[in-house]
Amino acid sequence: MAIEMQPKMQIKGVRDGLLVTLGEGSWEDVFQLFLEQIDQQLEFLRGARLMLDVGNHVLKAVEMSRLRDELSERGLQLWGVLSNSPTTESTAQTLGLATRLSKPTTQRREEIPIDMPPSRDTALMIHRTLRSGSSVKYAGHVVVIGDVNPGAEIIASGNVVVWGRLSGVVHAGAEGDESAVVCALNLAPTQLRIAGSIAIPPKRRGRPQPEMARLVDGQVVAEAWDDRRR
Repeated sequence: MAIEMQPKMQIKGVRDGLLVTLGEGSWEDVFQLFLEQIDQQLEFLRGARLMLDVGNHVLKAVEMSRLRDELSERGLQLWGVLSNSPTTESTAQTLGLATRLSKPTTQRREEIPIDMPPSRDTALMIHRTLRSGSSVKYAGHVVVIGDVNPGAEIIASGNVVVWGRLSGVVHAGAEGDESAVVCALNLAPTQLRIAGSIAIPPKRRGRPQPEMARLVDGQVVAEAWDDRRR
């Protein structure tokens, strides 16, 4: 499920990062709106890989290079551009950018499949750090005593609790449970989803602290992880 960032722009998760769909209109206006949205969520998005769907916009090398440079200055990587324009597609290819969403690869991944009946009372305990390439899928809750590094992912039908730094991809309530939560001592995910919604947490202020992400009125919000409040 895509979350609208503005009426003319939306963002959703894909296998290789985030797909941002831009609206129609003057390219300069669309470009500036895009940068404003990025700046508002920069703490959450920093380090993300972006594929931009620019639709019918015709971009030449100057515009696309500027776009890539602006993202790079913000700590983001432009890895691809989708377009209906042959000129834009050719420009992207010349700059070494992808012009198609990648298909699942055959790369070996450590994976724990969802192969048991879902139960809210069932939890999987992992007593180590999940490194890049690790994929954990479980019908229940997942608790990690360690870090979840960038490039690792957790998909759970229940809650996800990380007793460490969460900087990979996490999807709690993957079977539609909107009451699921994600907790971590340091909540800094590459991508975070609860049920069908993608998280856009507020900018981080001060030192990292334990946080919990949950759905509030259909939006994913992050707040201090204080069990007394639940």
